[in-house]
Amino acid sequence: MSDFLIVTTTAPTPEDAARIARAVLEPRLAACVQVVGPMTSTYWWQGMVEWSTEWQVTFKTTREVYPQVEAAIRALHPYQVPQIIAMAIVAGGADYLDWVREEVTPRG
Repeated sequence: MSDFLIVTTTAPTPEDAARIARAVLEPRLAACVQVVGPMTSTYWWQGMVEWSTEWQVTFKTTREVYPQVEAAIRALHPYQVPQIIAMAIVAGGADYLDWVREEVTPRG
């Protein structure tokens, strides 16, 4: 099982995306955060197809701190049901993954 994760969420504004990114990056729960957007999301919500403009926030982190990453996202997220998805990094440059491990600091 991989020790490394890519966690993604989306936010309705660039300000929300930046606030969530900082809340995870500043306490060293991620080594890197990327914000991409705007993009258009299409999804089902309460029985209707919705279209909205969003910004995607992607975190490079470790499995060890995932619960804290999820909690930080949920604490600031304006959505009732935010997208929070973690994907295992199954392969990557050893030097990059070493850097992620060094930069992420678990909190007790």
